[in-house]
Amino acid sequence: MTKADLVFTRGPVHTGDAARTRASALAVTGGRITAVGHDEVRELIGPGTEVVDLAGKLLLPGFQDAHIHAVGGGTELAACDLADTVGAADCLAGIRAYAEAHPDQQWITGSGWSMESFSGGLPTRHLLDTVVPDRPVYLTNRDHHGAWVNTRALELAGLGRDTPDPADGRIEREPDGAPSGMLQEGATALVARLIPPVTAADRLDGLLRAQRLLHSLGITGWQDALLGEFNGMPDPSDAYLAAARSGALTARVTGALWWERDRGAEQIPELVERRAELSHGRFRAGSVKIMLDGIAENFTAAMTSPYLDGCGCATANSGLSFVDPLALRGHVGELDALGFQVHFHALGDRAVREALDAVEAARAANGWRDTRHHLAHLQVVHPADVPRFARLGAVANIQPLWAAHEPQMDELTIPFLGPERAAWQYPFGALQRAGATLAAGSDWPVSSPDPLAGLHVAVNRRRPDADDDRVLLPEQRLDLASAIAAYTAGSAFVNGHDDAGVLAPGQLADLVVLDRDILTGPPEEIAAARVLRTYVGGELVHAAG
Repeated sequence: MTKADLVFTRGPVHTGDAARTRASALAVTGGRITAVGHDEVRELIGPGTEVVDLAGKLLLPGFQDAHIHAVGGGTELAACDLADTVGAADCLAGIRAYAEAHPDQQWITGSGWSMESFSGGLPTRHLLDTVVPDRPVYLTNRDHHGAWVNTRALELAGLGRDTPDPADGRIEREPDGAPSGMLQEGATALVARLIPPVTAADRLDGLLRAQRLLHSLGITGWQDALLGEFNGMPDPSDAYLAAARSGALTARVTGALWWERDRGAEQIPELVERRAELSHGRFRAGSVKIMLDGIAENFTAAMTSPYLDGCGCATANSGLSFVDPLALRGHVGELDALGFQVHFHALGDRAVREALDAVEAARAANGWRDTRHHLAHLQVVHPADVPRFARLGAVANIQPLWAAHEPQMDELTIPFLGPERAAWQYPFGALQRAGATLAAGSDWPVSSPDPLAGLHVAVNRRRPDADDDRVLLPEQRLDLASAIAAYTAGSAFVNGHDDAGVLAPGQLADLVVLDRDILTGPPEEIAAARVLRTYVGGELVHAAG
């Protein structure tokens, strides 16, 4: 009998396998799981076997993130990082401190400020001028759909009263028409094009910094949701390819090639070439990201009916469709025929419907293909469209952390959606009951990459740090086992890792050890759990200090 390289004993082991959900021991040989069971697994222990005594701690399949921007997130950690600021004063203090600590930087750049820190989600150039008046400043908000700039940045970009809004964005303005300092969606590129470029070395450093963080959170693989240049953000592809070739990429990564929304089908041959070029080792690029709309907070998410104003009356704005819906059907059909997965950004209910219509057209044109198209974000889904996910084989790619009451939801979203549409938000439970496959991701650095925090909100529909008892649409809660499946088997399915996500013989030994059994503990304590160890292919990539 071949002895194992690695054996975990004295579980619990949550397998994610419906036929055998719980075990107490697991063996690994040659990077794959060779046995799952109980005391009989100990027979595989030999002189060279590493034995990990779980002592009641929980062994799970490694988490996978189905929608993340790892290189950008890792790079931003080295810039002006405002993710932990609360309120305008705290945010400005952080910017001032960063600028003073970096007097030689030509531009002050960074990200992470929260819209609820400012009235209407709209900070002004004048506020920035008080802390950095002499150098240009460009700071993307937490969701990366808008940027806050100071007067100097606007001057260098040549933006003034007569500058028209781009087709895919909006320049927020003062009463006299002058730019206020807030740029939405595609308007961010008007300033971002001037920022000194991030170097290839910076991108590689960012990837490796991100990989360390993600492994520490139990993440063994992910789908990078944007391989390409967008709104001044550099293409991270070279960092992935360099890390894959050198062996520094320990995670399993699928890349989603960016669909340039101001172009059409003429870019498809280029995507085919890039797919071939960007596949090496643990990195491959077999997905195409199509961003269909914006976000609800700045009224660019595409809705089937108009947004409301502050008085509750309908406006003339129903959001933006970045890709013509009829053309989209042809594009998706052609991509599907070429074996590409399509990764949709679809946040509003009109965008969700347009994405599903495109998948339906591809199924009609090409028959059923194993392309695993998926729709990310799904903030507002019309009830009539919920059953279509299962019928079309379209995966629901959810970002659970967003499905909770917080100021951005309560002050900048619900009042402008109205009660009916607000009740259609993040319908995880309805999608599951309708038979949809669920995958899960974070959209980091838009929000925390911590899967345990995401699991907490998916189950409780409350944030771990909530200071009240309000639950956002409790009927849309997931049970914990289903939420774990979304972060493991569901995301592995979307990422094309058919031999990961479940703990069964023959599967990859991508594993995470938690400090407690969250499946038997109180659901309100899920986020308190911590990752002790992470393995990829049986190799230890993180051990808590």
